[in-house]
Parts: sequence; C-alpha cells; structure tokens
Amino acid sequence: MRALEAVQVAAWGYADRQVLPATMFRIGAHTGAVVLGAYPEDDPETPFGLAYGFPALRGGEVWHHSHLLAVHPDWRGSGAAVALKLAQRERVLAQGLTRMTWTFDPLVARNARLNLGKLGARAVSYHPDWYALGESRETAFPADRLMVEWDLTRPPQERPAPGPEGEVVLEGQGGLPSTPRPDADAPRLLAEVPTHTECLPESERLAWRLALRAALGTYLERGYAVTDLAREGERAFYVLTK
Repeated sequence: MRALEAVQVAAWGYADRQVLPATMFRIGAHTGAVVLGAYPEDDPETPFGLAYGFPALRGGEVWHHSHLLAVHPDWRGSGAAVALKLAQRERVLAQGLTRMTWTFDPLVARNARLNLGKLGARAVSYHPDWYALGESRETAFPADRLMVEWDLTRPPQERPAPGPEGEVVLEGQGGLPSTPRPDADAPRLLAEVPTHTECLPESERLAWRLALRAALGTYLERGYAVTDLAREGERAFYVLTK
C-alpha cells in the first residue's frame, strides 16, 4: 500500500500533501473500501496502477464512490484503466452495491472516452470548483468536475465512438470556444471539447473551462445527461441526451 503512493506521484506529479497515504488504504481495506493495485506480470512488487473507492451514504441510500484511478504514464493506452474499473465493479457488486460514482475533469477528453464510451457510465451533474488545486482558490485554475454514475447491474460493453450527430451548442472557432447556446431543446446535443487541452496556453484552457461550465452545467440542470463522446477526425464532442 505504501507503493500505491508512488503511483499517484507518477500519474499526476502530486506533491506529498496531495498524496492519499498508505494508512488510508490500509484502514479502508478493513472497513469496506476497495483497494486495487495493478502489477506487471514479471514484477509483483511494483504497481503501475491503482483504484480506490469507498461506500457512500446519503438519504438512506448506499453506493460506492470511486475516489482514485491512477495509471503510470508508461501504461496509458494499455487497457489497464478499464481492467481496474472492471475489477472494482466486481468487488463492489460482491458487497451488494449496484451503483458507482466518481468525478472527472471535463477538459480531459481521453477520460471521457473511458468513462462514457468504454464503461458505459453517464455524467449527471456539473460541479464548478470541486477542488481548489492551488494555494488560493481565487488564483488557482478552476478545478471543475463532472459527476459520473455507473449502473453496475448493466454489463459493461465498449462501443465505438459515434459521429457527431445532434444540435451543436458549443464548438471551437479558431482554437477558442464559441459562446455556448443556452436555449436548445433537441433530444441530442453536442458540446465540443479539445482533444489535447494540456497543450493549450492557460488562457485558452480557461476559455474552454468556462465555456464547458456554461454549456454542460446549463443542460445537466435541465435534465440532460452526458452519455458519450463523439469523434470526427481530431475533434471530439460531448453527447448530451435528454
């Protein structure tokens, strides 16, 4: 479990104060949490991935909230993230729970593809400033998150990314986002998201952050859910379904 601290540093460059410590994995594993490590076949001592979640309770309903999914950069694209989520699903179902939630950054399209297209989950709510990833909330880059729900009773089935069919409410224009349309009412809407946000200057990333906040936040509050990530060449679009 101590080794799972290093996985977080490798995956995200975390400072010590941001790392979930081995003590939390230890007590969690004995009190209902799910703690998973992924290891190379030839090295059972050095994990390259982890998944961690715990039972959550609200209004008398109990479900599983997945707090961490981390994969070393050298193993991204290997299928390890999907394998970890499926192993987590198996163990949560064995506890008698049938729903899993987690959050992800809507600016990271590859995570959207994993969550929506490969696992079949859906995003149901938008949370501005879910985390404050800096010394000051006023100066930190906004850490918005989408909340995902995964129905564990439905067998996961990976589906290919669909084409962008629907009414566009947000799209790129010369590298920057358009002004989000707040008044669409079609059963299927599209909101573009950059595919390599980490390569953009911070000013452009911030423009996309605020545009996605306005578009996704508006329509999720109006009863839509984000159900897939559509692709057309190098462009990607969130699919919002009423």
